[in-house]
Amino acid sequence: MRLLFLVLFVLVGLIQYPLWLGKGGWFKVWDLQRQVAEQRETNDGLRARNAALEAEVRDLDNGTGAIEERARGELGMMREGEVFVHILPQNTQPPAGGAALATDAATPARANASHPAQPANAGPSGGTRH
Repeated sequence: MRLLFLVLFVLVGLIQYPLWLGKGGWFKVWDLQRQVAEQRETNDGLRARNAALEAEVRDLDNGTGAIEERARGELGMMREGEVFVHILPQNTQPPAGGAALATDAATPARANASHPAQPANAGPSGGTRH
């Protein structure tokens, strides 16, 4: 009786092996399902990116507004008569050879008028910020 039980137990184990660990077993199926889900997420992201690029191409083909916006943002272009103003974040030193410093040094009276506590010859180390 014990021998029969042991043989049946081994046969059930042999039958279960391909179901769980074989070529088309459950572990392989779960792994493939995970890979498919990851690929779907990647594909969704790429579809969204493609749609955005397609909309941008259509916009660039149909009008000059997108071209002008791109030229202003990426290339720093301006129309004639416009004035470029760059606002620096707080606690940021202005560039050493910047136009604002050259203008302030050329017009000391204006520097005194806007900052009366500062000396007229205050340079980058004087602390005038714009």
